[in-house]
Amino acid sequence: MHQIFSKDDEKEAFTAEQLKVKWDAFIQRLDDRPNLQSTLSNVPALKENFQLELEIENSLQEDLISNIKPELLTWLRIELRNSQIQLNTVYAENSKGRVIYTDAEKFDELLKKNASLGLLRQKFNLDFGH
Repeated sequence: MHQIFSKDDEKEAFTAEQLKVKWDAFIQRLDDRPNLQSTLSNVPALKENFQLELEIENSLQEDLISNIKPELLTWLRIELRNSQIQLNTVYAENSKGRVIYTDAEKFDELLKKNASLGLLRQKFNLDFGH
């Protein structure tokens, strides 16, 4: 169990860039936990009063984060010298969209993330049985 860092007098301001550096440094320590690294791959948005808002896509990610949250908060509070830091999770808007069922729909979603897949599909003459 990690002690939660809470020196009330430490309220040093920090930038989003400083947050990103410390966030990435924490993630590097999780080499043996790829699912958690993936979940934490997005740097949270820095809101008012040192509130960090991390977008997640599902409840599984929320569970992963809740298990490591005390350690993560302690790390950030010490590294950024600010005991006021809080971490909140919010569901990403696109994760609430319609459910994708067919292989073609899944491929179209992947294509949005990586256009090179279209070239591979063409080169290897792949089809989804249309």
